[in-house]
Amino acid sequence: MKPRRSFLTVTPNTHRGHRFAAVQRLIGVLLMIFSLTMLPPAGVSMFYGDSALDAFMLGFVTTLAIGCVVWIPVRRNRADLKIRDGFLVVALFWTVLGVAGALPFWFPTTPRMTFSQAVFESISGLTTTGATVLTGIDILPRSILYYRQQLQWLGGGGIIVLAVAILPLLGVGGMQLLRAETPGPVKDTKMTPRIKETARALWTIYLGLTIACTAAYWAAGMSLFDAIGHAFSTVSTGGFSTHDRSFGYFDNHLLETISVVFMLLAAINFSLHFVSWRDRSLRIYLADPESRMFLLIALILSVLIAVALLIAGRYVMPLQAFAKSAFQVVSIMTSTGFTTADYTIWPSFVPVLLVLSSFIGGCASSTAGGMKVIRVMLLFKQGMREVYQLVHPSAELPVKLGRKVVPPRVLQAVWSFISAYMGFYVIMLLLLLAAGMDEVSAFAAVAACINNLGPGLGEVSANFATIDSFSLWVCSFAMLLGRLEIFAFLVLLTPAFWRR
Repeated sequence: MKPRRSFLTVTPNTHRGHRFAAVQRLIGVLLMIFSLTMLPPAGVSMFYGDSALDAFMLGFVTTLAIGCVVWIPVRRNRADLKIRDGFLVVALFWTVLGVAGALPFWFPTTPRMTFSQAVFESISGLTTTGATVLTGIDILPRSILYYRQQLQWLGGGGIIVLAVAILPLLGVGGMQLLRAETPGPVKDTKMTPRIKETARALWTIYLGLTIACTAAYWAAGMSLFDAIGHAFSTVSTGGFSTHDRSFGYFDNHLLETISVVFMLLAAINFSLHFVSWRDRSLRIYLADPESRMFLLIALILSVLIAVALLIAGRYVMPLQAFAKSAFQVVSIMTSTGFTTADYTIWPSFVPVLLVLSSFIGGCASSTAGGMKVIRVMLLFKQGMREVYQLVHPSAELPVKLGRKVVPPRVLQAVWSFISAYMGFYVIMLLLLLAAGMDEVSAFAAVAACINNLGPGLGEVSANFATIDSFSLWVCSFAMLLGRLEIFAFLVLLTPAFWRR
């Protein structure tokens, strides 16, 4: 019987050009698939009779044509992808897709955008950042509003995970893509034995949450259009809104409560949702140390900021202060970025504390941004171990996550990630300062982008409309780094990656 060949098998006669042809073929296929996502907003444009139909149809044709041009020369290449090819595909895909997704924004339509602004808006949507260069959102064509929300929903679900479910049907394997897309430090994202089943399980959960969120918003008073759009951005923790005032436009406490619930669900590891649904039990959430810590941090910050708001006299009723505080804490910590109040005028330490909470982010294998709670936990635990080690030098003090001992290799990876994260943050902060941005705005702009948060402070508290082209490209790069979690990009810079 002929043995099956693994996707991860290294064949000695693999030719570099042959391998890159396989990557090229995959990018071409994915571009052709992505072109189809411009048809729904075209349908919305036809339904509402707005002015953006031509832009979407031209974007669809252009993206499809480029995908064909990339795919046709290498269409017969059936080489298996290696692990490092997955990283290349992920990096290329997000970059290429960000440019392709910008086409409907850039082609003549309302609003008029420069190419830099169009790419920024597209990448912001796909990376679920939610930062925008647009103003006057309420009067934009409905199809443009829908398209922005759809970009976030696709990005939040993980376009690569979607591709993993489809590509096996085209003769291309996908386990290495999933590994590159979800580089969590400890947890195994392979919830089911086969990669296609895993991708299907993830998308079933994601779609189920979206439908439930849409229904809840609609029942609580949103129009169907707003309910769908805000469900897309809530479950993806993206934060785009169909209104300039974001969630504050609705001024509805029930809607805000529903939003908090779904933002929390979206920021928890989707593997836990899968196990909870399979076992018909909610105990799995409290049994997981990362989700427990995530909920505890959110609660502590909500209470702390509520007390600060009461002391400062911003609100008189404690319940109202806690409701406003909890919404902003959950929204910003999960990197969603919805707002119901102008938190930049709250007591001065509060806006900074909120932005800093976005560095923690949500749980691993969720749609949230930031460094992830599990990494922060491990960093803290290792720091405490070093303190105890000074007192008891000969003691064996393993770092544990729950009852499991964390291997030293994982701790090293966490330190490396944090170092790279902060290193890139400082570099991009200096670039924005060199471009003429003030210190507060630069600090918040890089934090909002690399943490995939969206709103910042100072000049970028509401939008990025006044930012120059150079700064927009820097911020776009920061959003991609945050989405790729640094290492998927750094791998491409190593000489070993490009050797045969």
